[in-house]
Amino acid sequence: MAAQAGALHFCDAPAALNATQQDKLFRFGAIIKAELEKSGQNLALVSRSGLDLARFGQRYSHAGVSLKASQNAAWSVRQLYYACDEQKPKIYDQGLAGFLLGADSPSLGYLSVVFLPPNQAATLEHAALDNRQAMQVLGSTYSANSYPFNLRYQNCNQWVMELLAASWGGLGQGDKISTGETPADTTSATIDNPLRAQAQAWLRHQGYQPSVIDVGWPLMWLGSVLPWVHSDDHPPEDLANTVYRVSMPASIEAFVQATVPGATRVEFCHTEHQVVIRRGWDLIPEGCQPGAQDTVIALD
Repeated sequence: MAAQAGALHFCDAPAALNATQQDKLFRFGAIIKAELEKSGQNLALVSRSGLDLARFGQRYSHAGVSLKASQNAAWSVRQLYYACDEQKPKIYDQGLAGFLLGADSPSLGYLSVVFLPPNQAATLEHAALDNRQAMQVLGSTYSANSYPFNLRYQNCNQWVMELLAASWGGLGQGDKISTGETPADTTSATIDNPLRAQAQAWLRHQGYQPSVIDVGWPLMWLGSVLPWVHSDDHPPEDLANTVYRVSMPASIEAFVQATVPGATRVEFCHTEHQVVIRRGWDLIPEGCQPGAQDTVIALD
């Protein structure tokens, strides 16, 4: 099963690319970077395909914040990544080309870019560029399938959501939760992180809906053998139904589309022969097949 194999190889190094594959991937990245520059924006939410999660109806696995003013390089992606050797999460700034290297297949890859209106973009940019604020919403323990309303674990996409919530909600360390919602579950090792609790409460209040992943019984056992998959933070009723509710790029984009008027989206994909660019919230068909209104750029 592809999804099971992907989970088992989570910490393996990506497959080595030949010179032709590297060249096409770098050209793909250059096309995306040119679009970012042309946008007139300073920030974008970006998501890439990575582990093959098609079985679960998920094209994208990993999200981050692309920042024009990054100290690493223009449009580097600030993200949470799991340091396999240390078995801990870290905040990492990675150039756009390196970000794309995390794709599962060198011959077919997707990247989604969401642009925000000026106010939301500026607020999120300030928080993302501030190392202190970025670290304040970093959980101490990683789980690829972390439950978004529990502080025990955190995955890469949930860090983006909590950074977004802290910035857009005007939250700060030690502030009271004024949403009227019950705080997130704090029975965990990260109970000393009030900002994460506030961010999760804000997301609940705003109606955030994580992605529902129907894993089935055969994959439930992975939580007991892999250090980056856990089940003990999920509601018992979800486990009984063999589903996980997880922050994924799809749920981030759905939340932004529903709550941020004026947000726009551009999707890119590449095959061995071409790049397809689509503007709008509808996904490019599987296999990177262009529609009548899409832009196609030859790679040959």
